[in-house]
Amino acid sequence: MPFLRFIDPASFFIGFLSASVIWFLLGRARPMLEEFRRNLTEQQEQTKIRKASTVEENHRRLILRRAQGTHLAAPLFALDEILQEPLLLAPPASVEPGGANRFEDVVTQTLPYLPAWPEIAAVYQPQTLTLPQALLGDANVVVIGQPGSGKSVALAHLASLAANRNEKLGAFQHHTPFYFHVADLKLPAQDSKNPLTVVNEAAAEHAPLFDRGKIPAFVQSAFKSGDVLFILDGYDEIPPNEQTLVAEFFKALLKAYPKTRVVVSGAPEYLDGLIPLGFAPLALCSWTEIGAQKFLAQWSDLWSRTVALEAWSQEIEQVDSLLLDSWLASSSLNMSPLELTLKIWNAYAGDSLGPSVLESIATHIRRLSPPNTPIAALETLAMQVVSSSAPIFDPYKAKEWVKSFEPTETLPQDEIGLGAEEAPAPKKGKKSEKAAAPSLSLVEKMRDSGLLVESRERMRFAHPVLAGYLAALALSDHGAEEALLDQPDWSGKYLAMRFIAARGEADRLVQAMLEFSRLPMHRPLFAAARWLRDAPKKAAWRGKMFGTLAAILQTEGVPLNLRGQAMAAFAYSGDASAAALFRQFAASNSFELARLAILGIGATRDVKSLSVLENAIDAPSLSVKRAACMALSALGTNDALEIVARALLNGEEDVRRAASEALANDPTEGYAMLRDGVTINDILLRRAVLYGLGRVREDWATDLLKKVQIEDEQWVVRNAATEVLDAKENGGNLAPTKLKAPHETPWLIEFAAKKGIGVSPGVPATDLLLLALKDDNPEVRLAALPFLKYTPQDTVLKQLYEAMYKDDPELREATFNLLWELGAAGVKLPHPSEYGLN
Repeated sequence: MPFLRFIDPASFFIGFLSASVIWFLLGRARPMLEEFRRNLTEQQEQTKIRKASTVEENHRRLILRRAQGTHLAAPLFALDEILQEPLLLAPPASVEPGGANRFEDVVTQTLPYLPAWPEIAAVYQPQTLTLPQALLGDANVVVIGQPGSGKSVALAHLASLAANRNEKLGAFQHHTPFYFHVADLKLPAQDSKNPLTVVNEAAAEHAPLFDRGKIPAFVQSAFKSGDVLFILDGYDEIPPNEQTLVAEFFKALLKAYPKTRVVVSGAPEYLDGLIPLGFAPLALCSWTEIGAQKFLAQWSDLWSRTVALEAWSQEIEQVDSLLLDSWLASSSLNMSPLELTLKIWNAYAGDSLGPSVLESIATHIRRLSPPNTPIAALETLAMQVVSSSAPIFDPYKAKEWVKSFEPTETLPQDEIGLGAEEAPAPKKGKKSEKAAAPSLSLVEKMRDSGLLVESRERMRFAHPVLAGYLAALALSDHGAEEALLDQPDWSGKYLAMRFIAARGEADRLVQAMLEFSRLPMHRPLFAAARWLRDAPKKAAWRGKMFGTLAAILQTEGVPLNLRGQAMAAFAYSGDASAAALFRQFAASNSFELARLAILGIGATRDVKSLSVLENAIDAPSLSVKRAACMALSALGTNDALEIVARALLNGEEDVRRAASEALANDPTEGYAMLRDGVTINDILLRRAVLYGLGRVREDWATDLLKKVQIEDEQWVVRNAATEVLDAKENGGNLAPTKLKAPHETPWLIEFAAKKGIGVSPGVPATDLLLLALKDDNPEVRLAALPFLKYTPQDTVLKQLYEAMYKDDPELREATFNLLWELGAAGVKLPHPSEYGLN
C-alpha cells in the first residue's frame, strides 16, 4: 500500500513495544490503583467518623453536664449524688386472647390503678418500672405527675444514663440522646417539611462554637440511623395551644423518623396531642417512706462532707443531725420530692421561715431572690406569667411588667447586689478610675440569681411551683383569682389556684370547680381536692368538698378507679376526720366500699383502727382480706405485724399469700419473717412466703428464691419459686407496647374470620372492634378496648360508656382507664345521662 512507504519500521516497532509495556504495567498496577482508591475513600470516611465522633462526644458531655444540674439542689450537689432512682407505676396488663396472663401481686389485685394519685400507691409499693425498663416495650412514653413530683429529675436521670452509654439502658445503651426543655425548641418550625431544623437549632444552642457548623450533619446521621432517644422536659408546664405545637412537631418527627424513641414529661390532667400519637402515659411513683428516709440520709452525709465545711455554713448555729433527721423523717408524709427537698435544705441551712410546705417554698424564693428586690416585683412578674398563660416569656415583656419596681439609682457593675451600707464610698478628690457599667435590670438580676432561667432569648421561672406560689399572692391581693377559671386547663392555672386556696380564700373557686365537675371523670373536683392538704382547717369550703368526695366514695356501680380517687383525696388531705370516716366505712356491707376504706386506713396510718383491720382478716370477701393485710403492714406497729404473721401461719392459702406479700413492704420485721418462713416445715407456708420474697427488691431475696428452686423437697414449692423468679426477672414485660394495625393483629383477624368479615389494610376496623367489645369472650372484649381509643366518635363513646356500666368489673375498670386517657387528651366526655345511663 502507498501509505506504508511513509511508516518507519523502527519507529513503529518502538511505539508498539512502548504501548505494550504501558498497557502491561497499567494492567499490573490496576489492583494497586483500586486499593489506593479504596484506602483514600476509607481515610475520608474515617475522617468523617472522627469528626462526627468528636461532635457526638462533645454533645454527650454537654447533655451530661446539663442533666446533672437539672434539679432543685443543683447549687449544692450533682444529681447522681443525691438521686433516688425514679420508678414508674406499671400500667394495667394488656390482654391478648389466648395469650398468657401477666403475673399479678397482691397490690395489683387489690389497689385500683390510680395514676393521678401515686401517693397512695407509694404506701403499698405496687409493681413498678425503671425508666430503662419502660423503654423495653416499643411505645413512646409520657411521664406524668403533679408539679414537684420529680418528672424533670426522672428525665435528667435518663439523659445522664444515655449520655454515659450506661449498660442499664440495655438495647438503648448506644442510642444518641437529645435532651431539651420545651423552651429550647422554636416552634412552629420554619421548615415544616424538615422537623430536624428544630433539633439542629436547639442542639447548636448548647454546642461548642467549633462544633456548630457540624451539628446538622451529626443530627441527620443520628436520626437516619434510627438510634435516637429524644427526651423533652417541660411539656407539662405549657398551656394547650403550645402543647399542640409540640405535638405537631412530634407527629412530623415520628413520621419522618419512626424509629425515634421519645420520652416526655406530662401532667395527668392534660396530655393534648400525645395520646393520639400513641404515647403511653406512665405515672411517676411517689417516694415511699423508706425512699424518703434514704434521701434524708444521703443529704445528711453529703451536707456534712461538703456544705458544712464552707465558711458561711460555719457561721450558722449547728443542730444535732440525728435530732434534725428524726424531726424531718416524722413529718414527711404525703410530701412531694420538691417539698421534702426544700424542707430538708431549709432545716440544714438554718434559714427556714417555718415548718409548713408554704413556708418552705417561701424560704427558697427568698434564697433565690436578688438582694434588695421587693417581693411585690416577684409577685407581679409571676401574676403576669400566669394571667397571660405564658410560662415561657419574652424578657422585654417581663421588663415592662416590673419596670415600676426598677431602682432609680444605678451602681457600678461590680457593686450590684450590695446593700447601701456595703457599697464602697468614693475617695474625695479623685475621679472614678473606671466608668460605671450599665446596671442590670430586675429581670436580669433574677436570671443571675437563679430564680429565672433563660434559654434562646426567652425566660421562665426556675420551677413552676415557685411561679404558682408568687402568682397566687398577687392574684389574691388584687382580687383577680376568679379570672383563672376562664383559662384552659394548664399547670400554671391549677398551681395558682392551689396556693390561693392555701390562704383560705377559695370559696368561689371551689364552688365553680364543684359546679364544673361531673361524671364520668370528675376532673375539676379531684383537681380541687388536692388543695385540702395545705388549706386552713377552718376554711368554709372544706366541708362541702369532703361531702362531695364522700358521696362518690359510697356510690355503688361506678368504677373503683373513680371511687379510689375519692379515697385517695381523703387520705392525702391529712384531715383528722378522714380516719374516722374510713373506720366507719370499713364495717360496711359493701365489699367494695369496705376494701377502699381499709386501704384508706393504711394510707393514713390510723393505729386506732387496729381491731377493725383484725376483724377484716376474717371477712367473707377475699379482696377485703387482702386489703386488711396490706393496711396492717402499712401501719407497721408490732401489734399490726403480729396479726399479719398469724394470718401467714394459720390463714387460708390465699390469705397466707396476701400476708406474705404484705410483709414484703416492711424491711425490718417483715423481711425477717419471710427469711424464717422458708425454713419452716409447712408446705403451704413455704409456698406463700415465696410470693412475698418476689416483692423484695434486694439481692438476698433473689438468692434465696434460687436456692429454694433447687433445694426444696416439694415440687409445688419449687414450681412456685420458678414462677416468682420468672416474674421477677421479666420486669420489661410490664412495659407498654404499641398496638399493631388491625390487619396485623392475629386475634382480631381470627375473630373477623369467625364473623365472616375481612380486615383490610387502610380500612377502619371500628365496626368490627365494637362487635368485639360486645363478644361473650371477656378476653376479646378487653383486647378490643385499646384500639377504640383512636376513634373517639360519638358512637364509640356510647358503646364505651355502656361497657363501663356493665356488670363486668374487669371491663368496667379497663374502660374507665381508657376514658381517662381520652379525657386527658382533650376529648370532651359527655355525662352518662346523654347516653341514657344513670
